[in-house]
Amino acid sequence: MDETAPWGSPQDALARAVEVLREPRPGLLPRLSEVLDPLVPHLAAAQLSGVCAYSPANVVGPPEFADAFGSLLLSRLGERALAEAGPGRPWQGTAELAGEERPVVVVTTTPGGGKGAVLVLVRPDAAPLAAGAPEILQQLWDLVVAHSEHRSTDAAPAQAVASRISANARAWAIAKSGGAHSAALTAILAPLRSADLDDAAARRAATELAVTALLDVRRSADLDRTLSEEPADAAFARLARDLRPLLRHTRVRLDVAPPAEAARSVPADLAHTARDAVRAAVLVMLDQEKPTRLHVGWQFTADARLRAVVRGDGLGALAADALGVHRTAERIAALGGRSTVEAVPGWGTTVTVDLPLALPEPAAAGDPLDGLQPREREVLDQLARGRRNRDIAAALHISESTVKFHVANILAKLGVASRGEAAALAHRAGLPAGLHLAS
Repeated sequence: MDETAPWGSPQDALARAVEVLREPRPGLLPRLSEVLDPLVPHLAAAQLSGVCAYSPANVVGPPEFADAFGSLLLSRLGERALAEAGPGRPWQGTAELAGEERPVVVVTTTPGGGKGAVLVLVRPDAAPLAAGAPEILQQLWDLVVAHSEHRSTDAAPAQAVASRISANARAWAIAKSGGAHSAALTAILAPLRSADLDDAAARRAATELAVTALLDVRRSADLDRTLSEEPADAAFARLARDLRPLLRHTRVRLDVAPPAEAARSVPADLAHTARDAVRAAVLVMLDQEKPTRLHVGWQFTADARLRAVVRGDGLGALAADALGVHRTAERIAALGGRSTVEAVPGWGTTVTVDLPLALPEPAAAGDPLDGLQPREREVLDQLARGRRNRDIAAALHISESTVKFHVANILAKLGVASRGEAAALAHRAGLPAGLHLAS
């Protein structure tokens, strides 16, 4: 068993496990895939995690596999593994990925009574696993998920200290500004109220004081700009304080993940909209999803966006237009942002809100469907007729998971948040009657 040499002894196995557990969270799945490859050779690895605050589904491997996996597919593979192999045992079978049936190994685990996690390894062939490999694979995955569970609830003292310092500095700046304005108004009123000055002298004195105050205001333009923005950690800390009263009389556990770039500034209107969207998502989840645990996190993306994510472990039945309440979706759109709702029955729901940190460039006018591939146009045509995924799959002779993949791409390319919005856009563009499908 030369190919499993790095796992040949307990010391080797522990060393590999330590490698994975030391990896920062964004690189955990790639590192896990790397150390597992000698034990279970595979082409790609995907996970569905119940403790991730940003995205429950993650994939490492060639692009065709990254596009093939979704939360719903991973959850169904996990359910199948539990049904056919039982809890605590890896399952070997096949799954339709990237247009063909491929051999996979599926590992499941459930930490702390939560929704648990699923690991899927796409194998190059269906050869049996080496002796002892399934047990090692299962135990390592149990360890990784338990470690992630603890990580998600760990406090971050450095971030808390930075947040307090930032909040104190901002409070001092506000107090200073308020004090200066109060003093200026009092000084202006003093000559106007004085019985020792005639009207002309009182007006001259008040005018001089007002001019001086205006000059002070102009000199404090930098302070005003500072107050029009918020440090990311301070903005997120306000959100966390706002959320806790909503959960005070429930049994829902709240996990928060502040942005890593704590000192980065966020425009005040954008921070307010992000907080408003998160509060709306939490309220809707509490009402409709019945979660036992909520993860809330902010992060800055590579394309200069603030991403706010709310993930709940509830029923997984939230509607795609859930943020329509209180006109939240309209406020997000007004800032050039977008929101998505990914609901996976039995696993929960993830609401993601992306808000650009800068105003978007005006887009050139053109056909909104130009960016769609031929197959995506076919799926959109069916969607515009009001058909469900199952009916679309039957009409186009493809699987339901492939339809779901195309629908997600269509929503992203059209910049809409729901199937209804995509259908409305298609009708305005002349579909379904205007589309001539290839035979």
